[in-house]
Amino acid sequence: MAALLTPIATKALTFTGIQFIVALTGTLFATYGRKLSKIDKFAAFWYIYDFVVHATLESAFLYYSLTKTVAKSEGFLAEIWQEYGRADVRWAQFDSTIVSLELLTVLFCSPICLLVVYGIVTNKPWRHFWQIVVNVCELYGGWMTFGPEWITGSKGLNTSNPLYLWVYLFFFNMLWVVMPLIFLYQSYNAIYQRKERSVKKQQ
Repeated sequence: MAALLTPIATKALTFTGIQFIVALTGTLFATYGRKLSKIDKFAAFWYIYDFVVHATLESAFLYYSLTKTVAKSEGFLAEIWQEYGRADVRWAQFDSTIVSLELLTVLFCSPICLLVVYGIVTNKPWRHFWQIVVNVCELYGGWMTFGPEWITGSKGLNTSNPLYLWVYLFFFNMLWVVMPLIFLYQSYNAIYQRKERSVKKQQ
């Protein structure tokens, strides 16, 4: 395992931990004094974390991709993306599909994440609509990131390294599958229960 944790891999994982701490701190601040359920507090944390990732890592990826490429760029975040590019080469080079998806993610999903957090902490009735929108976008982005690659034989993926396969490709990408599914179910359940109560009142 020590051989797998190269200095840049350690930097990347440490930066991920810092993002987690920033999101947790933001959640404690945003939800302080609010009467929220555990699932809503968890949702607030997830969407703050989601925003932090989009606003830091992915916005940097867009900058590098639209000015040079990740492989030709320099700096701390460039090194992190170059490390991820060893697992999925499309992120180190210019891939039009990946860049298009990241434009959607950074410019559209990022502000919606903050909007959802505001809706959660202020108990706004429109919160679940936007929560559904951002979750569908995240799932679509995940499929369009890996679907075409799988169909063409996964030529850009490096699955020979356990760190690349199970941490970079599997764990971090599955987060953006599992979490959207959880919160899609939450939104479906909330809308269904609200409609059910409305129907009962009319009877």
